[in-house]
Amino acid sequence: MQPVYIVGAGPGDPDLITVKGRNLLTKADVVVYANSLIPDSMLQFCRTDAEIIPTASKSLEEILEIIIDRMRSQKLVVRLHDGDPSLYGAIQEQMFALSEAQVPFEIIPGVSAFQLAAARLQVELTVPELVQTIILTRISGRTQVPEREELSSLASHQASLCLYLSAHHVENAQAKLMEHYPADTTVAICYRLGWDDEKILTLPLANMALVTQKENLTRTTLFVISPALNHVNKGEKGRSQLYSSHYKRLFR
Repeated sequence: MQPVYIVGAGPGDPDLITVKGRNLLTKADVVVYANSLIPDSMLQFCRTDAEIIPTASKSLEEILEIIIDRMRSQKLVVRLHDGDPSLYGAIQEQMFALSEAQVPFEIIPGVSAFQLAAARLQVELTVPELVQTIILTRISGRTQVPEREELSSLASHQASLCLYLSAHHVENAQAKLMEHYPADTTVAICYRLGWDDEKILTLPLANMALVTQKENLTRTTLFVISPALNHVNKGEKGRSQLYSSHYKRLFR
């Protein structure tokens, strides 16, 4: 039995979908895609006779009914998600329902927004002797964050912190971040990464909420807060031991 493919489309740029994901789109009989989060340009890889089904206005039950029906009709079905399905992709309930219906599925990972953000900013988020941890999180809103993962607690590590799904609560987020990060810590506000109207603004943490609201960046916005951004701005050098002449290694 052919599986349903849950494919990560990447952050928006059609060139950043994986080769495997693109190849599946070229073969798919049915593409069920999150049209509010994925640009239509991603559909350029689909067959002209493929059934393209947008799901922004559909409930989970309606989406699953379509997927299962087409799959049982012996069609190759791709469920196309933005970014990487494992990060805020709401696929847990889809996988559970497919398993309950005894429908096999395969997940194809995608490039996440934080990875494209780092590439656009030309920054390494894990600089030796400065920061070696990346935290991917969100602030509590309609979806509550477990108490042990509250932003003020995670910020205490002063790691490279990538904040998803938090633009509507940016004032609260800024206040919690400033409990631990210096006010002049550089923040990158990354809006609709990979889309035609992409916008990236770098500024001090103290101005994060003001600028976000002034620019009306309410959706599809990622905040990157990291000592590595200050490191780049100051022109400082951080060197990995990997290339040190004094470092004994098996591989490089």
